Amino acid sequence: MDKYFMENGYISLNKVGEELCGDRVEVKNNPNGDFTMVLADGLGSGVKANILSTLTSKIIATMMDSEMTVEDCVNTIAQTLPVCSVRQVAYATFTAIQVHKNEVRLVQYDNPDVIMLRDGKSFDYEKTEHVIAGKRIFESRFPVRLGDVFIAMSDGVIHAGVGQSLNFGWERPNVVEYTERKYTPGMSAKAIAALISDACRELYMDRPGDDTTVAALRIRERELVSLMIGPPVNPAEDREVMEAFFAQGGKTIVCGGTTSSIVARYLGTEVKTKIDYLDPDIPPIGYIEGVDLCTEGVLTMKRVVEIAKRYASSSDAYSEWMAKRDGASLIAQMLFEDATDVNLFVGRAMNPAHQNPDMPIDLSIKLRLIDDLAQCLEKMGKIVSVNYY
Repeated sequence: MDKYFMENGYISLNKVGEELCGDRVEVKNNPNGDFTMVLADGLGSGVKANILSTLTSKIIATMMDSEMTVEDCVNTIAQTLPVCSVRQVAYATFTAIQVHKNEVRLVQYDNPDVIMLRDGKSFDYEKTEHVIAGKRIFESRFPVRLGDVFIAMSDGVIHAGVGQSLNFGWERPNVVEYTERKYTPGMSAKAIAALISDACRELYMDRPGDDTTVAALRIRERELVSLMIGPPVNPAEDREVMEAFFAQGGKTIVCGGTTSSIVARYLGTEVKTKIDYLDPDIPPIGYIEGVDLCTEGVLTMKRVVEIAKRYASSSDAYSEWMAKRDGASLIAQMLFEDATDVNLFVGRAMNPAHQNPDMPIDLSIKLRLIDDLAQCLEKMGKIVSVNYY
């Protein structure tokens, strides 16, 4: 599984009037390559549901990641969380998806069944029932394939539209049919989660009657994107830095006029620019033969970070940038949708152009932007390396 990447993404919609979501998603990426994702749904909504789902998801994810048995996991939850004295049901339900080597393991308790897509179509997997601590737990194990997609959801999904746009809610077969119809190969896990959550939002008419969470896992190949912004402090290191940058392989992004000139000189070519302002706030992109994308520096990166913060949010399905062709949107598409691994090469030389009193840009601003970007990328589940020179 080393060449595969477990790409995950989720979106949560809070019940109308609630500041906190009663659902929680916990993800564990083990250094040995194992992956665990747990979606827990706390009973009710608000603060209490949030606390209970947080406890459940963290306990289950930590124990499964430590290779504990499903019996141990469920017994621990049963002893930790009480049963509602009025409804006589558990305070939190959960769905766990774990990938170990070439096998996937699903453990499901009282949430809608995980939807699995293989080659874009729903795949019916076998389930084994266990009764543990009085709870009916369903477990599945089977070999995983490249391209497989797993979609976990809280019951807010299948309740979408009840008493509003639909009489009986958005039942699971309807969710499956919709997902099969809208899914396209290469769609990221976050985009898949947003696809379903957006439909739920519409069915709820922007007033969710229940906490609604969709979490997706996509088994994909690793893809590296390297981004360079800013020239080295020591110009004598230009060639050494260029060699390290292009030795990475994968796709390349170069940001900044001075940096682009250095790269073009190293590649024995020139920078070609266009004056098309696809977005009035974002400078036009350039072209360097041998580089996948060439853009302006700090102003473009500021917009990239703004997009990243929204994209990394569990409650924001903002995706307008996916269809845009300005420099910031193109960087976002390559880093957020295409990449699994991101190498950032950050030059710390002072740019003379930034010393203009009409447009003062301190070096610390650029470094802070890169730090914010790296944090957002890690929150998205990317493997990030930052190199300063």
